[in-house]
Amino acid sequence: MKLGLALSAFGAKLKLPVEQVRHAERLGFDSVWTAEAYGADALTPLAFLAAHTKRIRLGAGVLQLAARPPAAAAMAVSSLEALAGRGRVIVGLGASGPQIVEGWYGQPWGRPLHALRDYVAILRKIFAREGPVIHEGLAISLPYAGADATGMGKPLKSILHTNPAMPIWCGTGSRAMVELTAEIADGWLPFGFVPGSLDAYRPWLEEGFRRAGGGKSFKNFEIQASVALEVTDDIEGALERRRPQAALLVGGMGHPKLNFHKKRMIRAGFGDAAERIQELFLAGAREEAIKAVPLEFIDAGALIGPLARIEERFHAWRDSGVTGLSVQTDDQEAMQLVARLADTIP
Repeated sequence: MKLGLALSAFGAKLKLPVEQVRHAERLGFDSVWTAEAYGADALTPLAFLAAHTKRIRLGAGVLQLAARPPAAAAMAVSSLEALAGRGRVIVGLGASGPQIVEGWYGQPWGRPLHALRDYVAILRKIFAREGPVIHEGLAISLPYAGADATGMGKPLKSILHTNPAMPIWCGTGSRAMVELTAEIADGWLPFGFVPGSLDAYRPWLEEGFRRAGGGKSFKNFEIQASVALEVTDDIEGALERRRPQAALLVGGMGHPKLNFHKKRMIRAGFGDAAERIQELFLAGAREEAIKAVPLEFIDAGALIGPLARIEERFHAWRDSGVTGLSVQTDDQEAMQLVARLADTIP
Protein backbone atom coordinates (compact mmCIF):
# COMPACT_ATOMS: atom_id res chain seq x y z
CA MET A 1 0.00 0.00 0.00
CA LYS A 2 1.27 3.46 -0.93
CA LEU A 3 1.75 5.99 1.84
CA GLY A 4 1.04 9.69 1.77
CA LEU A 5 1.81 12.48 4.21
CA ALA A 6 -1.18 14.78 4.78
CA LEU A 7 -0.04 18.18 6.00
CA SER A 8 -2.24 19.91 8.55
CA ALA A 9 -4.39 22.77 7.34
CA PHE A 10 -2.37 25.97 7.41
CA GLY A 11 -3.50 28.47 10.01
CA ALA A 12 -2.52 32.07 10.68
CA LYS A 13 1.13 31.32 9.82
CA LEU A 14 2.22 29.38 6.76
CA LYS A 15 5.11 27.19 7.81
CA LEU A 16 6.00 24.12 5.79
CA PRO A 17 7.57 21.09 7.54
CA VAL A 18 10.19 20.65 4.83
CA GLU A 19 12.40 18.29 6.83
CA GLN A 20 9.42 16.09 7.68
CA VAL A 21 8.50 15.85 4.00
CA ARG A 22 12.10 14.97 3.14
CA HIS A 23 12.03 12.31 5.84
CA ALA A 24 8.83 10.91 4.34
CA GLU A 25 10.53 10.75 0.96
CA ARG A 26 13.47 8.85 2.45
CA LEU A 27 11.02 6.39 4.03
CA GLY A 28 9.51 5.66 0.64
CA PHE A 29 6.31 7.66 1.04
CA ASP A 30 4.59 8.02 -2.32
CA SER A 31 2.95 11.43 -1.90
CA VAL A 32 2.54 14.59 0.16
CA TRP A 33 -0.79 16.44 0.29
CA THR A 34 -1.83 20.03 0.91
CA ALA A 35 -5.30 21.56 1.18
CA GLU A 36 -7.01 24.93 0.90
CA ALA A 37 -10.02 26.53 2.54
CA TYR A 38 -10.03 30.34 2.88
CA GLY A 39 -6.43 31.07 3.77
CA ALA A 40 -3.31 29.62 2.20
CA ASP A 41 -3.79 27.98 -1.18
CA ALA A 42 -2.79 24.37 -1.94
CA LEU A 43 -0.48 24.88 -4.92
CA THR A 44 2.08 27.42 -3.71
CA PRO A 45 3.26 25.14 -0.85
CA LEU A 46 3.58 22.23 -3.30
CA ALA A 47 5.79 24.35 -5.56
CA PHE A 48 8.03 25.14 -2.60
CA LEU A 49 8.20 21.47 -1.63
CA ALA A 50 9.02 20.51 -5.21
CA ALA A 51 12.22 22.52 -4.93
CA HIS A 52 13.24 20.66 -1.75
CA THR A 53 12.40 17.09 -2.75
CA LYS A 54 13.30 14.76 -5.60
CA ARG A 55 10.72 12.03 -6.04
CA ILE A 56 7.67 12.26 -3.81
CA ARG A 57 4.41 12.99 -5.64
CA LEU A 58 2.80 16.37 -4.97
CA GLY A 59 -0.93 16.10 -4.34
CA ALA A 60 -3.46 18.91 -4.05
CA GLY A 61 -6.05 17.60 -1.69
CA VAL A 62 -8.08 19.43 -2.85
CA LEU A 63 -8.24 22.41 -5.20
CA GLN A 64 -11.62 24.06 -4.77
CA LEU A 65 -13.51 24.34 -8.04
CA ALA A 66 -14.76 27.86 -7.35
CA ALA A 67 -11.28 29.17 -6.52
CA ARG A 68 -10.09 29.30 -10.12
CA PRO A 69 -11.49 28.66 -13.59
CA PRO A 70 -10.40 25.32 -15.07
CA ALA A 71 -7.95 27.01 -17.42
CA ALA A 72 -6.27 28.78 -14.49
CA ALA A 73 -6.02 25.46 -12.62
CA ALA A 74 -4.54 23.80 -15.70
CA MET A 75 -1.95 26.57 -16.06
CA ALA A 76 -0.96 26.32 -12.40
CA VAL A 77 -0.60 22.53 -12.22
CA SER A 78 1.13 22.40 -15.60
CA SER A 79 3.64 24.99 -14.40
CA LEU A 80 4.14 23.03 -11.18
CA GLU A 81 4.84 19.80 -13.04
CA ALA A 82 7.17 21.55 -15.49
CA LEU A 83 9.27 22.65 -12.51
CA ALA A 84 8.92 19.50 -10.38
CA GLY A 85 9.28 16.89 -13.12
CA ARG A 86 6.80 14.85 -15.11
CA GLY A 87 4.73 12.40 -13.15
CA ARG A 88 5.00 14.15 -9.79
CA VAL A 89 1.73 16.14 -9.69
CA ILE A 90 -1.71 14.83 -8.72
CA VAL A 91 -4.57 17.23 -9.44
CA GLY A 92 -7.05 16.80 -6.62
CA LEU A 93 -10.39 18.57 -7.08
CA GLY A 94 -13.35 19.20 -4.79
CA ALA A 95 -16.50 21.30 -4.72
CA SER A 96 -16.16 22.65 -1.13
CA GLY A 97 -19.51 23.96 0.18
CA PRO A 98 -21.91 26.85 -0.46
CA GLN A 99 -20.68 28.91 2.49
CA ILE A 100 -17.17 29.10 1.03
CA VAL A 101 -18.14 29.06 -2.64
CA GLU A 102 -20.60 31.94 -2.32
CA GLY A 103 -19.24 33.64 0.80
CA TRP A 104 -15.52 33.60 -0.03
CA TYR A 105 -15.21 33.18 -3.79
CA GLY A 106 -18.36 35.07 -4.74
CA GLN A 107 -19.45 32.29 -7.08
CA PRO A 108 -22.86 30.60 -7.26
CA TRP A 109 -23.09 27.17 -5.62
CA GLY A 110 -25.16 26.05 -8.58
CA ARG A 111 -24.98 22.35 -9.45
CA PRO A 112 -21.58 21.00 -8.37
CA LEU A 113 -22.14 17.69 -10.15
CA HIS A 114 -22.25 19.44 -13.52
CA ALA A 115 -19.42 21.79 -12.53
CA LEU A 116 -17.11 18.90 -11.64
CA ARG A 117 -17.86 17.05 -14.87
CA ASP A 118 -17.19 20.13 -17.00
CA TYR A 119 -14.09 21.10 -15.00
CA VAL A 120 -12.45 17.70 -15.47
CA ALA A 121 -13.35 17.57 -19.16
CA ILE A 122 -11.80 21.00 -19.78
CA LEU A 123 -8.63 20.10 -17.88
CA ARG A 124 -8.19 16.97 -19.97
CA LYS A 125 -8.64 18.94 -23.20
CA ILE A 126 -6.08 21.51 -22.09
CA PHE A 127 -3.55 18.85 -21.07
CA ALA A 128 -4.04 16.93 -24.34
CA ARG A 129 -3.37 19.97 -26.58
CA GLU A 130 -5.17 18.33 -29.48
CA GLY A 131 -6.58 21.67 -30.58
CA PRO A 132 -8.09 24.91 -29.32
CA VAL A 133 -10.33 24.13 -26.36
CA ILE A 134 -14.05 24.18 -27.02
CA HIS A 135 -16.45 22.86 -24.42
CA GLU A 136 -20.21 23.23 -24.24
CA GLY A 137 -21.11 22.16 -20.70
CA LEU A 138 -24.09 22.43 -18.44
CA ALA A 139 -22.12 24.49 -15.91
CA ILE A 140 -18.99 25.73 -17.72
CA SER A 141 -18.44 26.51 -21.37
CA LEU A 142 -15.39 27.62 -23.35
CA PRO A 143 -15.50 30.11 -24.93
CA TYR A 144 -17.81 31.81 -22.44
CA ALA A 145 -21.31 32.07 -23.88
CA GLY A 146 -23.36 33.69 -21.11
CA ALA A 147 -25.96 36.40 -21.61
CA ASP A 148 -23.32 39.08 -21.03
CA ALA A 149 -20.74 37.60 -23.42
CA THR A 150 -19.22 39.88 -26.07
CA GLY A 151 -19.16 37.10 -28.63
CA MET A 152 -15.46 37.74 -29.19
CA GLY A 153 -14.14 34.83 -27.11
CA LYS A 154 -11.60 32.77 -29.03
CA PRO A 155 -10.83 29.07 -28.48
CA LEU A 156 -7.18 28.70 -27.51
CA LYS A 157 -4.62 25.95 -27.05
CA SER A 158 -2.12 25.92 -24.18
CA ILE A 159 1.27 27.34 -25.11
CA LEU A 160 2.93 25.19 -22.46
CA HIS A 161 3.36 21.54 -23.42
CA THR A 162 2.50 19.41 -20.41
CA ASN A 163 1.74 15.86 -19.39
CA PRO A 164 -1.38 14.81 -21.35
CA ALA A 165 -2.03 12.08 -18.80
CA MET A 166 -1.71 14.20 -15.66
CA PRO A 167 -3.75 12.33 -13.03
CA ILE A 168 -6.96 13.92 -11.81
CA TRP A 169 -8.46 12.73 -8.54
CA CYS A 170 -11.67 13.94 -6.92
CA GLY A 171 -12.56 14.41 -3.27
CA THR A 172 -16.23 13.41 -3.03
CA GLY A 173 -18.67 11.74 -0.63
CA SER A 174 -22.27 11.67 -1.89
CA ARG A 175 -23.53 8.88 -4.11
CA ALA A 176 -23.89 10.97 -7.26
CA MET A 177 -20.46 12.56 -6.82
CA VAL A 178 -18.71 9.26 -6.04
CA GLU A 179 -20.27 7.67 -9.12
CA LEU A 180 -19.08 10.63 -11.19
CA THR A 181 -15.59 10.35 -9.70
CA ALA A 182 -15.34 6.70 -10.71
CA GLU A 183 -16.55 7.62 -14.19
CA ILE A 184 -14.31 10.59 -15.03
CA ALA A 185 -11.35 10.62 -12.63
CA ASP A 186 -8.16 8.62 -12.17
CA GLY A 187 -8.48 8.40 -8.42
CA TRP A 188 -10.68 9.11 -5.43
CA LEU A 189 -10.01 10.99 -2.20
CA PRO A 190 -12.86 9.56 -0.10
CA PHE A 191 -14.47 11.73 2.54
CA GLY A 192 -14.63 9.97 5.89
CA PHE A 193 -13.44 6.56 4.74
CA VAL A 194 -12.76 3.96 7.45
CA PRO A 195 -12.09 0.22 7.21
CA GLY A 196 -15.29 -1.47 6.13
CA SER A 197 -16.56 1.55 4.17
CA LEU A 198 -15.84 0.07 0.78
CA ASP A 199 -18.79 -2.32 1.07
CA ALA A 200 -21.14 0.67 0.96
CA TYR A 201 -19.22 2.56 -1.70
CA ARG A 202 -18.50 -0.38 -4.01
CA PRO A 203 -21.84 -0.26 -5.93
CA TRP A 204 -21.40 3.48 -6.50
CA LEU A 205 -17.85 3.06 -7.80
CA GLU A 206 -18.80 0.13 -9.99
CA GLU A 207 -21.63 2.16 -11.52
CA GLY A 208 -19.14 4.88 -12.38
CA PHE A 209 -16.77 2.35 -13.93
CA ARG A 210 -19.65 0.97 -15.99
CA ARG A 211 -20.48 4.42 -17.34
CA ALA A 212 -16.82 5.05 -18.19
CA GLY A 213 -16.46 1.80 -20.12
CA GLY A 214 -13.14 0.84 -21.65
CA GLY A 215 -12.39 -1.75 -19.01
CA LYS A 216 -12.15 0.77 -16.18
CA SER A 217 -12.23 -0.95 -12.79
CA PHE A 218 -10.64 -1.05 -9.36
CA LYS A 219 -7.50 -2.38 -11.08
CA ASN A 220 -6.75 0.96 -12.75
CA PHE A 221 -8.23 3.35 -10.20
CA GLU A 222 -6.51 4.77 -7.11
CA ILE A 223 -8.21 5.31 -3.75
CA GLN A 224 -6.34 7.37 -1.15
CA ALA A 225 -7.83 7.44 2.34
CA SER A 226 -6.58 9.65 5.17
CA VAL A 227 -6.04 8.89 8.85
CA ALA A 228 -4.77 10.68 11.96
CA LEU A 229 -1.66 8.99 13.38
CA GLU A 230 -0.27 9.38 16.90
CA VAL A 231 1.91 7.10 19.02
CA THR A 232 0.84 7.45 22.67
CA ASP A 233 -0.05 5.44 25.75
CA ASP A 234 -2.82 7.92 26.56
CA ILE A 235 -5.40 6.88 23.96
CA GLU A 236 -8.32 8.64 25.60
CA GLY A 237 -6.37 11.87 26.02
CA ALA A 238 -5.35 11.85 22.36
CA LEU A 239 -8.93 11.31 21.27
CA GLU A 240 -10.16 14.03 23.63
CA ARG A 241 -7.76 16.54 22.02
CA ARG A 242 -9.45 15.89 18.68
CA ARG A 243 -12.97 16.49 19.98
CA PRO A 244 -12.99 20.30 19.51
CA GLN A 245 -12.06 20.04 15.83
CA ALA A 246 -14.71 17.39 15.24
CA ALA A 247 -17.34 19.52 17.00
CA LEU A 248 -16.40 22.54 14.87
CA LEU A 249 -16.67 20.57 11.63
CA VAL A 250 -19.92 18.78 12.46
CA GLY A 251 -21.53 21.66 14.31
CA GLY A 252 -20.44 24.76 12.47
CA MET A 253 -18.46 24.05 9.31
CA GLY A 254 -21.26 24.44 6.81
CA HIS A 255 -24.81 25.75 6.69
CA PRO A 256 -27.32 24.11 9.04
CA LYS A 257 -29.15 22.83 5.96
CA LEU A 258 -26.02 21.51 4.21
CA ASN A 259 -23.06 20.32 6.27
CA PHE A 260 -20.99 17.56 4.67
CA HIS A 261 -19.15 16.80 7.91
CA LYS A 262 -22.45 16.24 9.67
CA LYS A 263 -23.58 13.95 6.85
CA ARG A 264 -20.35 12.02 7.19
CA MET A 265 -21.00 11.39 10.90
CA ILE A 266 -24.55 10.28 10.11
CA ARG A 267 -23.29 7.85 7.45
CA ALA A 268 -20.86 6.46 10.02
CA GLY A 269 -23.78 5.50 12.27
CA PHE A 270 -23.70 8.42 14.72
CA GLY A 271 -26.84 10.25 13.55
CA ASP A 272 -28.19 11.20 16.97
CA ALA A 273 -24.80 12.55 18.04
CA ALA A 274 -24.47 14.57 14.83
CA GLU A 275 -27.84 16.23 15.35
CA ARG A 276 -27.05 16.98 18.99
CA ILE A 277 -23.60 18.42 18.22
CA GLN A 278 -24.98 20.77 15.59
CA GLU A 279 -27.86 21.84 17.83
CA LEU A 280 -25.52 22.66 20.72
CA PHE A 281 -22.88 24.32 18.56
CA LEU A 282 -25.32 26.63 16.82
CA ALA A 283 -26.89 27.51 20.19
CA GLY A 284 -23.50 28.71 21.38
CA ALA A 285 -22.97 25.80 23.79
CA ARG A 286 -19.63 24.82 22.32
CA GLU A 287 -18.24 23.04 25.35
CA GLU A 288 -21.30 20.81 25.48
CA ALA A 289 -21.03 20.23 21.73
CA ILE A 290 -17.42 19.11 22.19
CA LYS A 291 -18.39 16.67 24.94
CA ALA A 292 -21.13 15.24 22.68
CA VAL A 293 -18.61 14.05 20.06
CA PRO A 294 -18.35 10.24 20.40
CA LEU A 295 -14.77 9.13 20.98
CA GLU A 296 -15.60 5.99 18.97
CA PHE A 297 -16.25 8.17 15.91
CA ILE A 298 -12.82 9.79 16.18
CA ASP A 299 -11.08 6.50 16.90
CA ALA A 300 -12.57 4.83 13.83
CA GLY A 301 -10.78 7.29 11.57
CA ALA A 302 -7.48 7.27 13.41
CA LEU A 303 -4.42 5.23 14.23
CA ILE A 304 -3.85 6.25 17.84
CA GLY A 305 -2.23 4.39 20.69
CA PRO A 306 0.88 2.41 21.57
CA LEU A 307 2.94 0.89 18.77
CA ALA A 308 1.30 -2.51 19.17
CA ARG A 309 -2.23 -1.07 18.85
CA ILE A 310 -1.31 0.95 15.78
CA GLU A 311 0.30 -2.07 14.17
CA GLU A 312 -2.79 -4.19 14.85
CA ARG A 313 -5.19 -1.56 13.49
CA PHE A 314 -2.99 -0.78 10.49
CA HIS A 315 -3.76 -4.20 9.05
CA ALA A 316 -7.44 -3.23 8.77
CA TRP A 317 -6.52 -0.15 6.75
CA ARG A 318 -4.14 -2.14 4.56
CA ASP A 319 -6.93 -4.62 3.80
CA SER A 320 -9.69 -2.01 3.42
CA GLY A 321 -9.52 -1.82 -0.36
CA VAL A 322 -7.65 1.49 -0.65
CA THR A 323 -4.50 1.76 -2.74
CA GLY A 324 -2.98 4.45 -0.57
CA LEU A 325 -3.19 5.89 2.93
CA SER A 326 -2.26 9.45 3.89
CA VAL A 327 -1.23 9.87 7.51
CA GLN A 328 -1.59 13.08 9.49
CA THR A 329 1.30 13.24 11.94
CA ASP A 330 4.43 15.15 12.88
CA ASP A 331 5.91 12.17 14.75
CA GLN A 332 8.92 10.65 12.98
CA GLU A 333 8.66 7.48 15.06
CA ALA A 334 5.10 6.99 13.88
CA MET A 335 6.13 7.62 10.27
CA GLN A 336 8.89 5.04 10.62
CA LEU A 337 6.39 2.54 11.98
CA VAL A 338 3.85 2.85 9.15
CA ALA A 339 6.62 2.82 6.55
CA ARG A 340 7.79 -0.50 7.99
CA LEU A 341 4.25 -1.87 8.10
CA ALA A 342 3.56 -0.78 4.52
CA ASP A 343 6.98 -2.07 3.42
CA THR A 344 7.92 1.18 1.70
CA ILE A 345 11.40 1.77 3.13
CA PRO A 346 13.97 1.48 0.31
